[in-house]
Amino acid sequence: MTQSTAGGASAAAVASLMPQLKADLARLVAIPGVSALGYPAETRAALRETHEMVLDLLRGAGVEQIGAIDLPDSAPVITAEIPGPPGAPTVLLYGHYDIAPVGEESEWRSPPYVATERDGAIYGRGTADSKSNILMHVGALRVFDGRPPVGIKLVIEGQEESGSPLISYPQTRPELFAADVIVVGDMGSVRPGVPTLTIGLRGMAAVIIELRTLAGPKHSGQFGGAAPDALVALIQALATMHDANGDVLVPGLRREPWTGASYSEDEFRDLAEVASGLPLQGTGGLGERVWSGPAITITGIDALPVDGAVNAVVPYARAKVSLRIHPGQDPGEAQALLTRHLEGLRPLGLSLTVTPAETGKGFLATTTGPAYAAARTALATAWGAPTVEVATGGSIPLVSALSEAVPTAEILMFGTTDGFANIHAPNERVLVDEFERAVVAEAEFLREYAATAGGRS
Repeated sequence: MTQSTAGGASAAAVASLMPQLKADLARLVAIPGVSALGYPAETRAALRETHEMVLDLLRGAGVEQIGAIDLPDSAPVITAEIPGPPGAPTVLLYGHYDIAPVGEESEWRSPPYVATERDGAIYGRGTADSKSNILMHVGALRVFDGRPPVGIKLVIEGQEESGSPLISYPQTRPELFAADVIVVGDMGSVRPGVPTLTIGLRGMAAVIIELRTLAGPKHSGQFGGAAPDALVALIQALATMHDANGDVLVPGLRREPWTGASYSEDEFRDLAEVASGLPLQGTGGLGERVWSGPAITITGIDALPVDGAVNAVVPYARAKVSLRIHPGQDPGEAQALLTRHLEGLRPLGLSLTVTPAETGKGFLATTTGPAYAAARTALATAWGAPTVEVATGGSIPLVSALSEAVPTAEILMFGTTDGFANIHAPNERVLVDEFERAVVAEAEFLREYAATAGGRS
């Protein structure tokens, strides 16, 4: 990217910073900081090393007030602050320094812990999710030599990928997260070259269905046809949740047209790796199917393996059902609606036992405030194209927690990655151009928002 292709006062400064930011990313990628539940000893050394490097990067960017949140069985949470000029607003920058496992290493074209640049991209585990996003924050602070035009808070955690206890913390200490704007640096462009704000996150709810029909397996030749088959009954129940097109049939689940940007069907097929020639599931707009409407997935089913199968009527069956819901629907309400639907069924005349499982709140941003106006301008400046808005079917539970803890804050979600970055998969990569533009965008946002709300010139 050159200054001519992305205007704004920050472009030239970021261009000069990019060699060092790329070198910093390579150093971060070299540390295998995979997080895990319970923060086991085998993960601590690498996560501590990553934590120490992030601290060094912040200090080098001019951050002097650095603290920590100590949570049980968790990697260290970094907090930091740069006071703003009198009357300036405060912007909280969030990120995470832990990474997902590399998976099958033989599927990587280059070593996952070696940042490898080729064809305009940097490959390696954590390049997109989310070490380059940490460097987006660091780079923006470097643009201002550590004296940004607004007050800055930073929260950078090390266990986002594996169920962080930070999720339940903001409500207990809301003053630590108090800000006018929260920038969640864990997102990116819907496709390369398209500046994107993520404004919605689908919520989720799950249930477990089970039934027992016999004391034990019974010979299918002697008893099949009259003895109630638990697996047949379960399959009949599961089939009632979708119509013939694959649209969800459970009454009361919220579904609305999606009016923002979305993937094309061809892009979605590529991203989902849909087998050639197969139709996509459901009807209506793609954004409506994957973001602003419900999706039901059978994520587990207890069934006898085909290899070694015996001729017996199945006496017991169980399945786990995962429900993704509209960002604005309460997950408890959605779970109750799904439970009511299943409990009202009588497959083969049998009753089902439905047990609630985990839930997670979605998030739907209010996009009419001054921070959103400043962000749209900043991203459009950095990319040289109009800013679009999308949602995501994935969950970031901390976003809902921050929204509840600081309800007056505008929450922005953008970053360095894009929809084709292969996060959590082999050959994860960040495009150098997207990386650079995201740093420009965040610096321009701080400048634009300060000019709107008051701060350093």
